[in-house]
Amino acid sequence: MGSPEPEKMVNRVAVKSSLIDSIKGFSLSGITIPKEELRQKITMNEYLRLAMRDSIKSKDIDSGKRHFDAAAGGGGGRPPVAAAECPLVVFINSKSGGRHGPELKARLQDLMGEEQVFDLKTVKPHEFVQYGLGCLEKFAGLGDNCAKETRERLRVVVAGGDGTVGWILGCLGELHKQGRDPVPPTAIIPLGTGNDLSRSFGWGGSFPFNWRAAIKRTLDRATHSQTTRLDSWNLLISMPAGEDLDTPHSLKQTEEAVLDQDLQTDGKLPEKVSCYQGVFYNYFSIGMDAQVAYGFHHLRNEKPYLAQGPISNKMIYTGYSCKQGWFFTPCMTDPGSRGLKNILRLHIKRLNSSEWELVPIPSSVRSIVALNLHNYASGRNPWGKLKPEYMEKKGFVEANADDGLLEVFGFKHGWHASFVMVELISAKHIAQAAAIRFELRGGAWKKAYLQMDGEPWKQPLKNEFSTFVDIERVPFRSVMINAQ
Repeated sequence: MGSPEPEKMVNRVAVKSSLIDSIKGFSLSGITIPKEELRQKITMNEYLRLAMRDSIKSKDIDSGKRHFDAAAGGGGGRPPVAAAECPLVVFINSKSGGRHGPELKARLQDLMGEEQVFDLKTVKPHEFVQYGLGCLEKFAGLGDNCAKETRERLRVVVAGGDGTVGWILGCLGELHKQGRDPVPPTAIIPLGTGNDLSRSFGWGGSFPFNWRAAIKRTLDRATHSQTTRLDSWNLLISMPAGEDLDTPHSLKQTEEAVLDQDLQTDGKLPEKVSCYQGVFYNYFSIGMDAQVAYGFHHLRNEKPYLAQGPISNKMIYTGYSCKQGWFFTPCMTDPGSRGLKNILRLHIKRLNSSEWELVPIPSSVRSIVALNLHNYASGRNPWGKLKPEYMEKKGFVEANADDGLLEVFGFKHGWHASFVMVELISAKHIAQAAAIRFELRGGAWKKAYLQMDGEPWKQPLKNEFSTFVDIERVPFRSVMINAQ
C-alpha cells in the first residue's frame, strides 16, 4: 500500500490537533458553579452599567451623570451602594468562533449585566477605555466609593483570537501611558484558529464542546486567578515614500521616525520615507510562512463560507500552504535563490547591551520568526526545550514571556517546519535579541511577505533603497490573568 499523500497527512494532523484541544476543553466542573452566585460576584451596580453605556454611546463621559444623581437620591450626595466583588467586562468578536459567536454573546449577557458585554462590531476598545473607564473615574473623583472600587477591581475577558486579544491589550496599555492606573488584567475565551496567547496563560487552545457550562467556569476563574506579566513589542517600518501599503488593522501609518545613524546599512537611505507602527505580543515573521498566511486571509475574505470554524480554517490553511510552494518549490528550483539571505540583513542588540551586532542568516532559511511566547502555530514550541550545555554554548537563556527577549529562528521549507512542529527536529536557532533591525532590499524580489500575530501583509521592495523593520520592547508589560 502506498503512503498517504502529503496534503492529506498534514490535514489529518491539523484536524486531530483541533479535536484534541476541544476535548481537553471539555469539563463538567462549570456546572457546579451556581449561576446567581456568579452573577452577584461579577455584575456591576446598575447605575454604573447604565452610565458607562450612555457615556460610550454618546462619546461623552458627562452623559452618564444623571444615573449617578439618581443613585445618590438627587441631593448632591453619593450613591450608598457597595461594589461587586470582582466586576468583569467582556469584549467579544462575534464573527470569530464560527456559528458560536452570537450564541456565546447571548450566554454572556445572561450571566451578567448585558451592558458589560461589548460586541467589537459596535464598541471599539479605545472607546471603552476613553469613555467607559473615564465615566467610572469621573464618578470616583466625585467621591463615589462604589465607582472607585469597581474601577480598581475591574477585570477584562476577551472572547476572540490572538489578533483580537492583542487589539484589546494595546488599548488597555494606553491607560498606563496616561497615568490612569491600575490597568485591568485580561483573561481569554479562545475563539480564533491558533489561540496561542490563550494557550500560554492556561485558557485553552480551542472553544470547548460543552461551552454553555464551561463558560461559567471560565468567568469564575477570571475572578480569582493570579496575574502575570507579558512583554509586548513595538514594530516600526521605514520604507521609501510613494509606495502604497495595504496594512492590517494592527499596523498604522505614523510620523517619520529618525533611524539609528550609528548602524551601518547595506543600501541607500531614501530622502523621503513612509513609516508604519504597530505592536505584537506573540511573533513577527518574514518569508514563506507569511506568504501562505497572506494567501489564506485573502481566500477567506473572498470566500467566507469556506471558513466556518477552527478545524475548517486549519484544513484550508494547510492545503493552501502546499499549493503556495512552501513544501514543493524547493524541489523544482534552486533553493538558494529563494533564501531570505538574498534580500535581508539582520542586526540585533543582546540583553543589557547597547551595541548592534550583525547576525548571519543561513542561506537555506526561507522564513524567519521572532517569537515572544512558548506557543506558535496552534500550541507548538519551535524554539524547543534546550539543554543547559547547548544554551551555554550559544549564549542563550531560558525563554519566558516577560524576559525582555525575542527568540529568533528560521525555517528552511514546509517539510522542515512540519518536522519542527512535531518535535522530530529543531528549528534553525539564530539568536535571542532585546532589539532587532531587519534591512530589506529587493534585487530580483519586488516584494516580501511579513506578518505579526497572524496578520499578514505584502511589503513592496526597492532595489536602490532599503526598507527597515525595527523592533523594540514596549516599556510597559501587559497584565494577564494566568489560569494555569
